[in-house]
Amino acid sequence: MSDTALAAGQTAPDFTLPRDGGETVSLSDLKGQVVVLYFYPKDDTPGCTTEALGFSAELAGFAASGATVLGVSKDSVKKHDKFRDKHGLKIALLSDEEGDVCERYGVWVEKSMYGKTYMGIERATFLIGKDGKLARVWRQVKVPGHVDEVLEAVRAL
Repeated sequence: MSDTALAAGQTAPDFTLPRDGGETVSLSDLKGQVVVLYFYPKDDTPGCTTEALGFSAELAGFAASGATVLGVSKDSVKKHDKFRDKHGLKIALLSDEEGDVCERYGVWVEKSMYGKTYMGIERATFLIGKDGKLARVWRQVKVPGHVDEVLEAVRAL
């Protein structure tokens, strides 16, 4: 994690990214709404699938609380479409192929597996309030129970 890691109270960096289905999403267009922005490493891997299914299952709860849920990875829109269709996902999946948004949110980090280090997306969630500021930040997210924790935080806003 870098020294420039985002923290609660800071303004969420704006972005415009393509999403599954071919449209684009801009954070600035969602001003005045609560946004759950979660970053995940890769489409169709076990943890990422579980997390996406969890957010999809609770989408009505997030919507009832006035929150929009956006998932971000470096996968292409085409891969997002396949992932969405294969698992019946209901959340918007944004494609950050260039990694610019991952960099700005500080989730493009050095990881290590089996003694090898590599760069990858840290599983992280950012809760953005109606004022465009970060209300909560979860780093190094563990999937079990995370969606419920985020929904609780949204309801507490």
